[in-house]
Amino acid sequence: MPGGVPTLPQDALVAQRFKIEIKGTAIATFQEVSGLVSELEVVELKANDMMGKPIVKKMIGAHKPPTITLKRAADSSMDLWNWHKSALDGDLVGARREGSIVQMDFTHTEVARYNFYEAWISKLSASGMKAGDNSPSIEEVTIVCERLERVK
Repeated sequence: MPGGVPTLPQDALVAQRFKIEIKGTAIATFQEVSGLVSELEVVELKANDMMGKPIVKKMIGAHKPPTITLKRAADSSMDLWNWHKSALDGDLVGARREGSIVQMDFTHTEVARYNFYEAWISKLSASGMKAGDNSPSIEEVTIVCERLERVK
């Protein structure tokens, strides 16, 4: 196989179980994650070749920091709210955290890990509260970070 071409996995990772860890301690489990994105800006350089013909060259630009969104059934834990409150109180140094989003398989074995850095909660919302309904209320958390990397 040519160098640089990844080997194909034997089985696809099942996106069934996730958790969020801050400094190695699990603080919440959740049912949905989105925004695990690594993206670079594309810089277009317009020039002319030796014959005067216009050309466009695409070059690597700055890294775009990701915004991660988590959804879960709300519970009595105040951990995520307290993290968000640090930013609400203007303590951005205290609000910035490093952590991981960990994907687990059916046997609760870690199969993927995404580490995020300099992250803080910019938005926390609760929905799905309806009198007479047995469905759990949903908590949605938006985490902004400066860097994201997949380490497993």
